[in-house]
Amino acid sequence: MNIKYILGSIITIPLLPIMYFQGKKIKKTVPRLPEAEGTKGLSTVSSKNVLRMLTIGESTIAGVGVKTHQEGFTGSLADELATQLNTNVDWKVYAKSGYTAKKVNEKIIDLITEEAVDLIVVGLGGNDAFELNSPKKWNRDVRELIKSIKAKFNDVPIVFTNMPPIKEFPAFTPIIKFTIGNLVNILGEELISIVKDFDKVYYYALKPSSQDYIERFNLEIEPSEFFVDGVHPSKRTYHIWAKDISNFITQSEEIKNNLDFNPSTI
Repeated sequence: MNIKYILGSIITIPLLPIMYFQGKKIKKTVPRLPEAEGTKGLSTVSSKNVLRMLTIGESTIAGVGVKTHQEGFTGSLADELATQLNTNVDWKVYAKSGYTAKKVNEKIIDLITEEAVDLIVVGLGGNDAFELNSPKKWNRDVRELIKSIKAKFNDVPIVFTNMPPIKEFPAFTPIIKFTIGNLVNILGEELISIVKDFDKVYYYALKPSSQDYIERFNLEIEPSEFFVDGVHPSKRTYHIWAKDISNFITQSEEIKNNLDFNPSTI
């Protein structure tokens, strides 16, 4: 029983009618942006090795906010990993805007055609929070997703990115930031316990924030510039986020030791 969720639900239930109308207004005012183009690519360095990477998830992994995946999260992550690990990175994106963990498991995993990969990066949580899914449901759905991925790629490291910073979304009202933002934090805490039950599954639990990124990466940028439409990351944000995730992967000896660099066929 999640006490934080129960207390949050007690507070949220009276606010649901207000959130409903505010949500409808947000949908009308926030532009509907397409997913990025070009779902596969190759980041090259002077190396004979190649790391095969898949990214799986919701709208941020689908590259909403940029034109191509090369300039979005996946392409930027591949570039960072290629440089930091001195290996070519062959990447492919499997993602869909609006998908929850359950939908990704049911509608995306069977579409994966690769027979062998070396790293899988998963970005989820926003839509599960928007749908007010409980920690119990999230726990069950994420576990089923991990099991489905492991059924295809048993020994491949799986890295879950940090949860979306919903409390910072400029397009959201204070009420929605409070309720959905708190819920996504609870789901993140749940994910910490989930990954502990699986071998070679990791979660970057740091809560992202514009101020944290500005300070850690010495950026000259206004917080509003992190979002292209008040919800989704801008091109620059995708690059910063990808660098942060790459640092998490490359600075973990456990993850690095589980990565296989194969002879390049480039």
